[in-house]
Amino acid sequence: MVHQAYRYALDLTPTQERAVLSHCGAARVAYNWALAGVKANLDQRTAERTYGIGEDQLTPSLNWSLAGLRRAWNATKDEAAAWWPENSKESYNTGLDNLARALKNWNDSRSGKRVGRKVGFPRFKSKHRSALSVRFTTGTIRIEPDRHHVTLARLGTLKTHESTRKLARRIETGTARILSATVRFEGGRWFVAFTCEVQRSETKPADPAVTVGVDLGISHLAVCSRPVPGVTDEQGSVGNPEHLRKAQKKLRRWSGTVSRRQGPGKRTGQKASNRWKRANRRRNRIHHRVTNLRRDGIHKLTAGLAAHIGTVVVEDLGVSGMLANRK
Repeated sequence: MVHQAYRYALDLTPTQERAVLSHCGAARVAYNWALAGVKANLDQRTAERTYGIGEDQLTPSLNWSLAGLRRAWNATKDEAAAWWPENSKESYNTGLDNLARALKNWNDSRSGKRVGRKVGFPRFKSKHRSALSVRFTTGTIRIEPDRHHVTLARLGTLKTHESTRKLARRIETGTARILSATVRFEGGRWFVAFTCEVQRSETKPADPAVTVGVDLGISHLAVCSRPVPGVTDEQGSVGNPEHLRKAQKKLRRWSGTVSRRQGPGKRTGQKASNRWKRANRRRNRIHHRVTNLRRDGIHKLTAGLAAHIGTVVVEDLGVSGMLANRK
């Protein structure tokens, strides 16, 4: 059993899009409300320590877990957001869960339990810059029999841009079970991603005894120590598709259009014009397409290697540090 996500683009009506935006906004409100309470509690305890108050006499600390934040929200949601019945409870749970994870990562990073780059204290989410996302873990989460619609709690039946038959067939045969569904805005359109528990049969590569080393290429996407049929060329190299270079012409055009229009000003508080927003969305769609093409190429490369080779060896390098070198 493995956990796997199935993601589909959505074709929402204007009414459905307003409902989804309302749910995403509710998640942001719950996140900011809980973060304000946690921050006020930490500041109060810090101030009391400067007054010489003992640790046992400090203001009790808040519970940062999802269960603790949820109890606090349910106790005061009528005062904090009187309009809360308009959205699913899952929207508020999304914001509280995101904050609980962020606080845990910050605390683990500060105490040394989390390796890697230091994690900063969570910041408040902006209405204009935060990612639009809401996650459903309970209630109605269903793939419709026509394989072109999905049903989520409070949002109703939503049309998908593509067929859901791959996931629907697994659900019908009992080899997959939906755990959650996340609706997210990305690259100018809405997507729904189903996190599923999938039962997969164990497959063996075509050449289980073969070992191949993969090196990060400079003029190539990757260079293998030996040719892999259907994956590399005769020299064992995988060409660089250069998706960004091919998109530079369109990016230059739309970046120039964006720069000529009235954009937002952080220092002056100037609001962006509608024409700037439209041009910026068009530019973002180009970047999103390049990202998808890159992700697709890497996925095909890794899937091809896994299907043919028994052992794949990859050198562990600080790629981001290497890219910082101008040479």
